[in-house]
Amino acid sequence: RQGIGEPSVYHAVVVIFLEFFAWGLLTTPMLTVLHQTFPQHTFLMNGLIHGVKGLLSFLSAPLIGALSDVWGRKSFLLLTVFFTCAPIPLMKISPWWYFAVISMSGVFAVTFSVIFAYVADITQEHERSTAYGLVSATFAASLVTSPAIGAYLSQAYGDTLVVVLASGVALLDIGFILLAVPESLPEEMRPVSWGAPISWEQADPFASLRKVGQDSTVLLICITVFLSYLPEAGQYSSFFLYLRQVIGFSSETVAAFIGVVGILSILAQTVVLGILMRSIGNKNTILLGLGFQILQLAWYGFGSQPWMMWAAGAVAAMSSITFPAISAMVSRNADPDQQGVVQGMITGIRGLCNGLGPALYGFVFYLFHVELNEMAEVETLGKASKPNMANPTDESSIIPGPPFLFGACSVLLSLLVALFIPEHNLALRSGSHKKHSNGAQTHTHSPQAGGLDGKEPLLEDSSV
Repeated sequence: RQGIGEPSVYHAVVVIFLEFFAWGLLTTPMLTVLHQTFPQHTFLMNGLIHGVKGLLSFLSAPLIGALSDVWGRKSFLLLTVFFTCAPIPLMKISPWWYFAVISMSGVFAVTFSVIFAYVADITQEHERSTAYGLVSATFAASLVTSPAIGAYLSQAYGDTLVVVLASGVALLDIGFILLAVPESLPEEMRPVSWGAPISWEQADPFASLRKVGQDSTVLLICITVFLSYLPEAGQYSSFFLYLRQVIGFSSETVAAFIGVVGILSILAQTVVLGILMRSIGNKNTILLGLGFQILQLAWYGFGSQPWMMWAAGAVAAMSSITFPAISAMVSRNADPDQQGVVQGMITGIRGLCNGLGPALYGFVFYLFHVELNEMAEVETLGKASKPNMANPTDESSIIPGPPFLFGACSVLLSLLVALFIPEHNLALRSGSHKKHSNGAQTHTHSPQAGGLDGKEPLLEDSSV
């Protein structure tokens, strides 16, 4: 085998850590470059950029998964990491090209899908959830540490050094894949004929969505996921820019916020989630998580002071238990041969939200004139900062973050739908998807990857 040693979960862990560490370093410089490039409609352009990227990822992820079953995982790990990290050096070379390449890189920005496929190749089914948990925890750890490091280096030495360092980490990741990562898919597992084995039905991004209405329980779950994850995806794309420019957080405070909420989210998804699942049950845990999410979004929407954001951040960490609880409900109650089908539907819904959510948030910010006329000077410690909006109105002073209130209403609808989900006896009609069973079993890792994707902390970015 090419690479160092036998393929292992630790190879996947290093690849994920380096990629997201590189992007985490850029948290502070990216907020600055975004506003300098689009000073008039910052939030709208940010939403459109992430929206295009998310939609392209949604469309391409199943095809890349199907192709990796034919050509192997290593080549597609190299491809996805390279194109995901390609925009990094452009941040200082040409900001316009930087944002253009970010948008188009969504076609290949599906590293997590390939990583989970890699892990599925080398683990037994009973140990797979533990391996996925290790990869997700590594993702969380990289994003807990890197924004703070990037903010410090940016403050001390300037943004250029941070971009160079992030580019170096990305190159290190590519070199690691080339030299150290062995192929996980054995030759005998690959189809003999070239091209013919690709299941184009499996590569259809809308295939899973078309099956949603075939079971009432699965339909309720998918509606719950859509209504709750749509505002979450939009929040991921714009919230740190919102903290920095509207609430008046310094770059160091934003980095500290990411770290604290990330750590609290990890604790919530490990310790607290287990306790709640045992004590109040699966469905009640989902309802509780949705309740926390409503409170968090409403608090973000009405909050205008930094301390309010910190308090809402603690609530946000508790709201992160929702999606793991939904995945657990599906995996515990669905028929074994339908796990991939059901999880695939949920993954498809989330992928669609990753494109629609950021665009929706950007558009709502634009409608309510939440814009900036100059960079907020909040770098000096102790300096009082105020929201800095281009068109301050009575409404914007009362509701600084309108998209978050729209999100809270969406999650409230999700909570009402979730009340009707039966807690037991979730099962697809075994005959209705029989023709898809081979594809579902072959690609079980991809849907499960998406399901565990929900375990990522606040700065989850499916696009990188």
